[in-house]
Amino acid sequence: MDSVAGAMERQGIKADDHTAFYIVNLLTLFARSEALFDQTENGIELKPVAKVMAESIEAELPMERRYALQRVGDVSLFVAGFLGDGLAAKLVDVDYYVCIGGSAYSALSESVRGSLRGKVFGTVFAELAAKFQKFVDVLTEVRDEAKNSQDIDVLRTYEVWLRTGSERAARLLRKHGIEPQRALSAHTRH
Repeated sequence: MDSVAGAMERQGIKADDHTAFYIVNLLTLFARSEALFDQTENGIELKPVAKVMAESIEAELPMERRYALQRVGDVSLFVAGFLGDGLAAKLVDVDYYVCIGGSAYSALSESVRGSLRGKVFGTVFAELAAKFQKFVDVLTEVRDEAKNSQDIDVLRTYEVWLRTGSERAARLLRKHGIEPQRALSAHTRH
């Protein structure tokens, strides 16, 4: 809890205590790989969040839909925050997870409205949706603290900033003497 609270404080992110507690619980849950990965016929794999999002749309019961949306939000937050650097060579990058995760939490907050679960978690899911990128930055900082390293991959940090607008990435770039600029033409982005 202290590392999450510290990262939020250093980044100037204010969040409801319940939301901060939810993030801590998410980190605790995904510390066990079996909670993050699924057993498939090909072995242990991370089910694509797009597939889980499709399952939420096709769900017959509201409870199944809510579970799938929460799974998409939770996995997206964790992957973007803790595993984001490994996405650089993948078909989808951190911005994809930010977009789909924030959308899933937003849909979930609407879905639970008026229910008992909504009274408990509705504001948490709404805050996670509204500040998704900021919470990704919090998890990234917690990850970097755990690695105990001040080194950054400047090019990757710049790419993350371009894709997501991460305030944390911008601060890291400035700290290393680089002022982030978005004014690139379509020809120079490749």
